This record gives sequence, C-alpha cells and structure tokens, in this order.
Amino acid sequence: MRISAFLLAFVLLAPAALAQHFPTDDPVIRAIYAEGMENSQTEPLAHMLVDVIGPRLAGSPGLEQSQAWLLETYGEWGVTARKEEYGTWNSWRAGALHAEMTSPRVQPLVTEIMAWSPATNGPVEGEVVMPPAGLTPEAVDGWLATLSGKFILLDAPEPMCRAMQELEANARPETIERLEALRGELRQEWRGRLQALGRDGLQRLEAAGIAGTLNSRWSGGWGANKVFSTTNQRAVALDVSCEDYGLLARLAASGHTPSIRVNAEAEASGVVPQFNVIAEMRGTELPDEYVLMSAHLDSWHAATGATDNGTGTITMLEAMRILKEHYPNPRRTILVGHWGAEEMGLIGSGSFREDHPEVVAGLQVGFNQDNGTWRFERIEGQGFLDTAEHLPKWMAAVPTDIQAQVTVEVPGEQNNRGSDHTSFVCAEAPVLRLQSPYDEYRQYTWHTNLDTYDKIVFDDLKQNATLTAMLVYMASEDPERMTRETANLPGDRDFGPCRAPQREPRN
Repeated sequence: MRISAFLLAFVLLAPAALAQHFPTDDPVIRAIYAEGMENSQTEPLAHMLVDVIGPRLAGSPGLEQSQAWLLETYGEWGVTARKEEYGTWNSWRAGALHAEMTSPRVQPLVTEIMAWSPATNGPVEGEVVMPPAGLTPEAVDGWLATLSGKFILLDAPEPMCRAMQELEANARPETIERLEALRGELRQEWRGRLQALGRDGLQRLEAAGIAGTLNSRWSGGWGANKVFSTTNQRAVALDVSCEDYGLLARLAASGHTPSIRVNAEAEASGVVPQFNVIAEMRGTELPDEYVLMSAHLDSWHAATGATDNGTGTITMLEAMRILKEHYPNPRRTILVGHWGAEEMGLIGSGSFREDHPEVVAGLQVGFNQDNGTWRFERIEGQGFLDTAEHLPKWMAAVPTDIQAQVTVEVPGEQNNRGSDHTSFVCAEAPVLRLQSPYDEYRQYTWHTNLDTYDKIVFDDLKQNATLTAMLVYMASEDPERMTRETANLPGDRDFGPCRAPQREPRN
C-alpha cells in the first residue's frame, strides 16, 4: 500500500492541561523557559545587529562585521564558534544618496541605490525619459542616439499606490476591476517598449551614454518597494518609490519632461572571500549525531534586514545562549549555522551541506527560521514521516501557553524552495521550518526598504528563541534517532536532487 502525503494538525492540549503551565517537571525545560522569557537578551542583540551593524549584503563590509560580532558574542558566552570559508563574492557597499526632481518643479525623491550599482562621482543632472510606445528594432539606434546624459524609466508605472486590502475594504468592485485591467495593460505595453532593445538592452543603453536607470518594484503596500540589484557597469541604477516613479512617468508622458539631480556614493572592492559562521556545543554521548539550528545572516541592503533575517539570526543566537546556560553538556552535538549568501541562492547553506557530509549523515533534526515578523505559528515536518512520532513528543514538553499557539504539520509537504532548509531537505536530511505568518511579511518587509528594527515584535521573538531552545533540548535528549523516510510526495513537492551552490560570482 502506497503512503500518501498527509497533514495532521495535532491538538496537543487536553482541556485539563490548559490550566497547567508546565506539562512536565523536567527542570531543564523550566530553566529554559525562565531564562528565555524572563532574562531575554533579544533586544540588545537585535539592536547591535540591526541598528548598529545594519544591512548585510553578500560581499559587503556589513556582512563581514556581523560575522565578527557573532564570533565575539559567542566567545563571551563560552561557546565555540568559527568562520568557514566557502567561496567568493563581489564586494560592494552603498554610501550617501541624494536625489531630487529639479524640473518642472523642485521636489525630493524617495529612492534607493540598487545593489552593485556604480556611483555617480558627484552630482549628475539630466532629463527623465521613457522608451517610446511602438519602438521597433529598426528605430532603436535613432532613439539611442538621443539618450546621452538622460535617466531612463524601465518599469511600467503603477496606476495607484494604495494597498490592495484597503481598496478591497473601501472601493467599488468596478473600481478595483478597472485598476487591475489598467495595470495589466500598462505592463503589457511596457514589455513591448523594451522588447525592441533586445536581450542586451541595458548594455546598449549604457553604451549610448545614459546617466542612469530608474526602476520601481512596488511591494503592494504603503511606502514599500522591493529593492534588488543591477548589472549596470557605468550608469547609476536607482529604485524609485511607487509614488515618485509614477510622478516622473506621468510628467514624461505628458510632455512636461522632468529633470532630476542624483548624487550617489558607492564603493566596489573586487572579489572577496565569503564565510558561514558555525557555533558548536559538542555532544557528550552521541557527538557524531547533530541537532542543527540555522538562519541566514545576510540581507538585502535597502533597509537593515530586521525580519529577513535578523530575527531568525537572533532566535538562533539567543537559543544557543539559553542552552549554554542550562544545557551545557548536550547528549548530541548542537550546531548553529549562520548562513551567508542565502539571498544569492542558498549559497552558504548549500556549501555547508557539500562540505560537511558527516553532519548531513549524522543529523537528528534541524530547525531553520527565515521570516520573523511574528511568533511561530507552524512547525512544518517537510514530508519526513518520522516527524509524526517525534515532533508531537517534543512539543508535549513545551509550556501549554506556547503549545496553544503552534500548529504542528506532520509529515506535511516540502514547502518554500527559496529558504535554507531546502539545502538539506534535498539531501533527505530533516531540517524543518519554523514558520511565522507570511502575508504581511511578504507585503511590507520581505526585501523592502521598510525591513527595520521597529518591525520586530520582541514578545514574540523571545518566545521563538525559547521554544527553539526547548525543541533542540528535546531532540538532543531523544533516545531514538529520527529516520529519513519521506511521504509519497507530489512531484512538485520533492526538493531533490540538490543543486550545486554558486560559490563565486558569475561576472
């Protein structure tokens, strides 16, 4: 008989248990709870990582500084930690940025420099233009000849920058329908405008002497844009807020051609080595079996990487501090992986998998966290059948007020190919997902200019770290080894085989 993938939402609390805060007399569980909830260090740790160090783009001095801080912090706690080199990446950091519209009137512009963009080498002023409608391949050369010193709009403008949930609450249905139709028409039209430039369009624009490129990837929420990278080699590349980008586009379309002035500082320092940070408490009875906690340390650069993934980093860091205080001699070896270059394609975690087959082979279980806007709402078994035996048993020791907030999905499906747990799941190693609510995170903080310290909910963060420490303790002490057998998963939910990580930049 074939076993199909299934989902069980375990109700771990009997009514009588709700009045009982601790379902166990285990002194370690009680000590972990007291330490994590009453003596939490999450706020000072987050302040240092998010406010003081700030963004941690792969290859940047910020990422290097955060790794040095982790080593120093673990050293102060008496936890063994090391940097492990896995490859190289392009070094780059942003400096000051000033951008304003100078014509037809003066107005500051809300902008972010895109990662790996060239600097302007002082203020640069030029007109803002868009690819003309109906541009044909035959007409491209003539248009390119007019672009020297100009800034080029490369994205379709949004017809409205209101959050969709507010439209749904307040607008007429026909208004929403009209806006969605207009948005689709604009995007289709702009694709047509850019297609005439060909695949090497950006290179042709730079060869024509443009001053810069302007993009806008609106998140769908008030004031939030998702900001990524550019391949520009000479011209500055800016992301412009939804509102200001729309203004520039409307002026350019109406013939009131806007001009902007930009002064962007940035520094590229060539190719530099890249690292993971690994912390370890060696097992006393089963040192060659492992319980792994992990989160990626790197972030995008437009904000400070608070929820992606500063909170995941702090969760694992604080959990290790708690365990060092109250479980310093674990049965199995406890590891923390602070991965580099997750945002570039799971490079750090994938490299660790390749470089440490002994950990993959000896893994009891791993817990990865990669979005930290709120408390954990689900623990996902990632399709491993034995999670149905072990996860409920581990959760049964957790205080009931925390249990009541968490759904355990076992064996579940293999979810979210874009996060570090999949670097191990693809190798049939059970690294599970500690999942917080997703919708607001995706709309407002995931890769945006708003992913900042003020979005952290510390009541939830300290609970997340405490729960993680309890799960790691229970997994380490478990007398039984968790198996690697998986459910009969649908093809699109089977993450194997593993892909080789990209250990160096392509350009």
